Amino acid sequence: MVDDPFQFGRIAAANALSDVYAMGGRPLFALNIVGWPMKVLGPEMLGRVLAGGAAACDEAGISVVGGHTVDDQEPKFGLSVTGTVDPARILRNVGARRGDALFLTKPLGSGILTTVLKRKGLAGERFDRLVETMAALNRSGAEAMLACGARAATDVTGFGLLGHLAGMLRGGEGLEDVGVDVSFSALPLLPGVLDAAREGLVPGGSRKNLAYFGNGVEFDPSLGEAERLVTADAQTSGGILAAIPADRAQEFESKARAAGTLAAARIGTFTADAKRIRVRS
Repeated sequence: MVDDPFQFGRIAAANALSDVYAMGGRPLFALNIVGWPMKVLGPEMLGRVLAGGAAACDEAGISVVGGHTVDDQEPKFGLSVTGTVDPARILRNVGARRGDALFLTKPLGSGILTTVLKRKGLAGERFDRLVETMAALNRSGAEAMLACGARAATDVTGFGLLGHLAGMLRGGEGLEDVGVDVSFSALPLLPGVLDAAREGLVPGGSRKNLAYFGNGVEFDPSLGEAERLVTADAQTSGGILAAIPADRAQEFESKARAAGTLAAARIGTFTADAKRIRVRS
């Protein structure tokens, strides 16, 4: 995703930590998992990757207590994160109720902008915003949603906004059947994302997401292919999608912003239209 090995490690670690935060958990410690072409890239660059991962773990207040390394043809790095959660407060990606507010805690577009980075280059503020967004922990958003009685949550990663929203509508025994209305104009976007999508600078994974999940989505006719691809853009270390009771939506927004969350965007509302996703302009 990025050429800087330190940022490579930092982003990968933030991505791994998100799985614990998205379920309302608190990380305790982590193990490094590394595949590395030592003869090609050498130990110094690996050390920078590990340092980036350690920096993210330091920010999370946890220790890296070990790990496993193998010789590999391609560089790979991630974390196995162990955490705890109160069984009475564990958050799953299902359980939203009709009328709940839908929030997103990071801007969208990392998949599209990393494609721009690879094909054309990306510099200055746009590049800095991209890296900081992917490397930012989801801790502040997770703490805010727990404090405000979130009913369901998930982090937005490879399946894009649409794919992870579809997961939130699966329902189950004892759960309300819900749909969701999303406002495209309310979506937080990284700078330049929509223009890049209009140029066709979109990763293959995002196009596959739209082809797979988009068939069941009701898009406003005014939203063209570029806008639709943004809603399906495959994210790396994306934000948290949270279903917040409507009467606590303003409280969540205030707490999340005060804690430094990159976005506390109210992007939609859960509805009574079972499993239906509408994206309005």
